[in-house]
Amino acid sequence: MTDRQAGRWALIVHGGAKPWPDGEEDAHRNGVLEALAAGRRVLESGGTALDAVEASVRTLEDIELFNAGTGSALNERGEVEMCSGIMDGRDLKVGAVGAIRGVRNPVAVARAMLAETEVLIVGEGAELFAVRKGIECVPNDALVVEKRKKELAEHDTVGAVALDSGGNIAAATSTGGLAGAPVGRIGDSPVPGGGFYADNHVGGVAFSGDGETIQRLALAGRVMASIDDGEDPEAAIAKAVAKLPGTGGADADGGGIGIAKDGRIGWAHNSPSFTVALMTGDMEEPEVWLSKEEAQKRG
Repeated sequence: MTDRQAGRWALIVHGGAKPWPDGEEDAHRNGVLEALAAGRRVLESGGTALDAVEASVRTLEDIELFNAGTGSALNERGEVEMCSGIMDGRDLKVGAVGAIRGVRNPVAVARAMLAETEVLIVGEGAELFAVRKGIECVPNDALVVEKRKKELAEHDTVGAVALDSGGNIAAATSTGGLAGAPVGRIGDSPVPGGGFYADNHVGGVAFSGDGETIQRLALAGRVMASIDDGEDPEAAIAKAVAKLPGTGGADADGGGIGIAKDGRIGWAHNSPSFTVALMTGDMEEPEVWLSKEEAQKRG
């Protein structure tokens, strides 16, 4: 991508780093495009990167195809527990929730946490916090999609990174975790420096994939350091995800998206697929792909 011009915005979203069932490809393309459109409306109207990533991730949480909010994976008890994180690159404030139940949009709870001293709150505490903040709560069963009861495959994290016209950067993630995971399990998604990070002086990134390995590698932190050293976001992300199998084993894979402070956009994955949509203020139409291979074939 070309260097950023003053007043230009950029947005990239992803729907997870796992393959989708045959026949659902168009639905997933349409889903990330819908999420992109939600964030794009914010940025085109002069809104902040923070509002844009929240809008994009909330949209993905509301689409049952994705493993976040409605349609989340079921844990070992057949219940939904979700994690989300959001970071404001202006002041490095982070809000995150883990193993939260009974809310339609975990990213909204994470956003509310930005005003708190604490960074991450989990379980019952996160649920009580959501109630105190007046965030919509729902019966946990309302988040369960029938097909998830029969699925064992993981569907990973969703995420968004944005740069607004004022030069501010934000990143957000959300996930329903792993199918069959132990009750209370928390992956990389709500962990700053693990699954996401944003800093106006460097850029922003968001990851999806093998959460335990991403945490062990502090993957977002590694990529941010590489970008800060002048590396292109795409090269930095590709180098980082390539480390996953060597640390977590042959099945450890994932993908990431990022935007540097100068507006360069990058994304890479070593998973079978990684649904991504992006747009900048100087593009006429958004771009969307199911994988980097597809993007390369299209030129």
